[in-house]
Amino acid sequence: MPEPALAELVGRALGGVLDPEIRKPVTELDMIGGVEVDAAGHATVQVKLTIVGCPAADAIERDVRTAAASVPGVTAVTVDVSVMSPAERTALTQKLRGGRAARAQQFGPDSLTRIYAVTSGKGGVGKSTVTANLAVALAERGLRVGVVDADVHGFSVPGLLGLTDAAGVAVRPTRVDDMILPPVAYGVKVISIGMFVDSASAAVAWRGPMLHRTIQQFLGDVFFGDLDVLLLDLPPGTGDVAISVGQLLPQAEVLVITTPQPAAADVAERSGVVARQTGQRIVGVVENMAGLVQPDGSVLELFGAGGGAEVARRLSAGQDEPVPLLASVPLSIALRAGGDAGAPIVVTDPQDPAAATIRAVAEQLAVRARGLAGRKLGLSVH
Repeated sequence: MPEPALAELVGRALGGVLDPEIRKPVTELDMIGGVEVDAAGHATVQVKLTIVGCPAADAIERDVRTAAASVPGVTAVTVDVSVMSPAERTALTQKLRGGRAARAQQFGPDSLTRIYAVTSGKGGVGKSTVTANLAVALAERGLRVGVVDADVHGFSVPGLLGLTDAAGVAVRPTRVDDMILPPVAYGVKVISIGMFVDSASAAVAWRGPMLHRTIQQFLGDVFFGDLDVLLLDLPPGTGDVAISVGQLLPQAEVLVITTPQPAAADVAERSGVVARQTGQRIVGVVENMAGLVQPDGSVLELFGAGGGAEVARRLSAGQDEPVPLLASVPLSIALRAGGDAGAPIVVTDPQDPAAATIRAVAEQLAVRARGLAGRKLGLSVH
């Protein structure tokens, strides 16, 4: 086979290599500087990383080598790694933004991304655990999923998804000029304030304006790409972050998390009411920590019963469409252990009743098509 034809085949094979952080082909990102194949079939591939010390460097080099070696006729592969010039990085960030200005909100009213704000009236109901597992379950269905850990004071999503080192410190996102690339775990892109602090025990003590700017930066500076679903893990209660999300993402739909306990249901209703006040639609209620099945088949209701159904009933009052109770997630030791280990139960033990229930919720959300129906498009008739 003539040398130019073989080099072209190698180039085509490299089109299947994805950048682990950006999740696009390296060829599309202009990360391949050139491909040469000599008469003996020795291929030399020039790879240009986005930055010095790119955390994905080893994975990219390995995948490029494997892709090139898979081409019939290639006898050996050499991968020469360099770094993009400032001009090349600027061109890359402009290409990724697709004409959107730097720091501009990427999930505007014309976005087709389904946005779910996961909220609760009080802490300790397992909201973050449900969010993390739900995100992974959606990604396993082939959807492109992102998570914003908007619980700035009580961030926990990096730990729940294993995005921490041995000391429990969250991994740092990669920066390409003024663009932040979110780390990826289990196919889910994640951003959290925990990725910008120095220790696992660091406390963030910020007032409202700083909280608003943080959420604004997560939605503007972080490159998520074209997502099918974006989940926001909101802090408990009805404070500054909930109001900011309502202002920045009025098209977001709300998932309310509660426990079966009547007292928790009383508080959970308030978070739904605030969401409505900011123009958001409540897509459903998830009851967590429901009955624990005993060896004899009986159910031990440690936290009472009926709280989820009661929240759904109250939030349905006076509405054109009822708010459904999407699921009751049973108490599960495996669910708790998976969160502590950074291994979502929907992956590690999908047959566990709690995992199966969360996957069922993901299935309901996954089949809801993206679209602009019912959106205000800002058009006027003259």
